[in-house]
Amino acid sequence: MTQITPQPGIMDIALYQGGAAHVDGVSNVTKLSSNENPLGASPKAVEAMAQAAAKMHRYPSSDHIALRTAIAETHGLDADRIICGAGSDEIIAFLCQCYAGPGDEVLYTEHGFAMYRISALAAGATPVEVKERERVTDVDALLAGCTPQTKLVFIANPNNPTGTMISEAEVARLADGLPKGALLVLDGAYAEYVEGFDAGAKLVEARDNVVMTRTFSKIYGLGGARIGWGYGPAEIIDVLNRVRGPFNVSSTALAGAEAAVRDRDYVEACRVENAKWRGWLADQLAEAGVPSDTSCTNFILARFASQSEAEACDDFLKARGLIVRRVAGYNLPTALRITIGDETACRAVAAAVKAFKSGQGTE
Repeated sequence: MTQITPQPGIMDIALYQGGAAHVDGVSNVTKLSSNENPLGASPKAVEAMAQAAAKMHRYPSSDHIALRTAIAETHGLDADRIICGAGSDEIIAFLCQCYAGPGDEVLYTEHGFAMYRISALAAGATPVEVKERERVTDVDALLAGCTPQTKLVFIANPNNPTGTMISEAEVARLADGLPKGALLVLDGAYAEYVEGFDAGAKLVEARDNVVMTRTFSKIYGLGGARIGWGYGPAEIIDVLNRVRGPFNVSSTALAGAEAAVRDRDYVEACRVENAKWRGWLADQLAEAGVPSDTSCTNFILARFASQSEAEACDDFLKARGLIVRRVAGYNLPTALRITIGDETACRAVAAAVKAFKSGQGTE
């Protein structure tokens, strides 16, 4: 037997399963499994990336100054306190690599993003799952779950896959109640879907124990470009930059993200369109007997009476070329996460779920 073995924790990581994009035997499918923007990226971002592609023989900027400046100007932040990564996933990994290790604990909620656990294990730290209250982040439970070994606490606000969020006051209470030496990480991947929400930027600036992560994969439609960013205290960003690869983000991604973040009209149009069809689809599903919590994101967590019913509905949808996401891996076996698509997709999902429920009722 080989004596070459991985570091402790690595083999405890289950391989991440992305949202499906294909259905065997079905040629024309609608993918609603990965919370992608059905309208795509801003045309300005697409053009910027096309122009950048002509210079792909050159290394990208290593300090990302143009993009950091664009983010800072758009959101009213300090460019020196921004770090860019290959998606917000990379920022999450940097945080675990830098601030958690063997003997340390990383907290996250029971329905939280899978990368929190994965990145904790990859760093050799101990992941600790904390209960939510009816699919909503429970600040009291998180505070009770903290120990002297707690180094990082991750919450997504709004959360994936529940779609729910907590108030700024509750987030501040969490930050203020953490043990000394522990860092609160606010994952704002879906922040742009909440009108007027800063994803916790003011909390970051008022405290030395809060970091915010953001992504260009959702409302900006740049999931395939793999780019995200983080904002935090200067000393923490300095630490993260010490482990960041010098050319961790491609020149095409940097160009596309800069154009995307500056195209505020496009972002607002996407937010409004998403809100319109999110509300419509939630109402249609509720009429069919499939409830969901009020979503603050670009998806709905549709709840069923049992795991078998949720899986049967998923199979019914797949047979009609509609791919949604089972979320048993997020401790939600009786639910399906459904991305808000365009009008055609939303109407197709509503009709299919109604047909499924109607058929169930006659058996």
